[in-house]
Amino acid sequence: MATSVIICPNCNKPIELSDAVSNEVKQKLWKQAQMHAAQEADKKHFEEKERLEKQLREAQAQEVSLRKERRVIEEEKRSLQVTIERRLDEQRKQVEEAALKRAFEEHKLREREMEKKLQDAVKSNEELRRKLEQGSQQTQGEVLELELESVLKRSFPLDTIKEVPKGVNGADIIQEVYDRSGRRCGTIIWELKRTKSWSEGWIAKLKEDQRTVRADVAVLVSEALPTTLTAFGNVQGVWVCTLPLVVGVATALRMSLQQVAFAQDSQVGKKEKMDILYQYVTGITFKQRVEAIVESFASMKMDLDKEKRAFTKMWAKREKQIETVINNTVGMHGELQGMLGAALPELKSGELDDVDNSLSEDQIG
Repeated sequence: MATSVIICPNCNKPIELSDAVSNEVKQKLWKQAQMHAAQEADKKHFEEKERLEKQLREAQAQEVSLRKERRVIEEEKRSLQVTIERRLDEQRKQVEEAALKRAFEEHKLREREMEKKLQDAVKSNEELRRKLEQGSQQTQGEVLELELESVLKRSFPLDTIKEVPKGVNGADIIQEVYDRSGRRCGTIIWELKRTKSWSEGWIAKLKEDQRTVRADVAVLVSEALPTTLTAFGNVQGVWVCTLPLVVGVATALRMSLQQVAFAQDSQVGKKEKMDILYQYVTGITFKQRVEAIVESFASMKMDLDKEKRAFTKMWAKREKQIETVINNTVGMHGELQGMLGAALPELKSGELDDVDNSLSEDQIG
């Protein structure tokens, strides 16, 4: 029987073992060795696991730290970008404000230049308009003077009508009144005013002109009248009227001067004649006569204007009726000619003209 020797772990002495004991020990030792190896392996595995878990935790912690650092870096980056944007915005704003300020100053300067040019243009326009108005008023006044002179010459061919030259102080027109026998009966001076408002200074100036030329009567023709008058009247010894009443006023004044001249011839003494003339012209009788003549003239003129309008309207109506008759006649002849052909005689255009003339004569009649 073979024997085996083992070493005692306690005393380190050899111990002989039989094969049976040796196998059992071997098995036991093998198991112990396996267990020990397993424990060692588990220990190593556990240690490795601990090491790996520690490394994992360290790696995770490092990752967390890195992520925190990255977030900090990103936050700092964003903050830096915001700061940069803010600075850029501030700089851009400063640049824009500077540009706006410069543009505003330039615009303000151009605006002042334009205002200055506009003021100069307005001033020039006002000056031109004033000169044109002056020229226009002067031209209109000259036209009115010529019209008044023409009306007086046409209405009173026996009188002498003289225009006062431009630049000479005095009234605009002087009318020397004569009767049919050629006797000089007196003088009327005429002053024309074409303005929008009445001036009391006109009366004093015209009375001065009247004394200068020694006229018997002074007449002021104006579009603007004093508040006390509506169409004509006597203001401080001067007769005032509108342009449409010139002929009526002139007729009344001429008749009065002719009557005074006749009365003067029958009187003796210059002083008495002048007293008679003054008393008559400034008296209520003369005023009433002039007003009656002018009122009659104005009424006649209004009636004449009404008749003109009435006849114009009537002629227009009859002319329309004549045209309707002629058009219907021609239309009817054309329709009959279309139905009858050449059997219907032609209607000469002269026959229509005769009809038209006949109707027109009947209308006038």
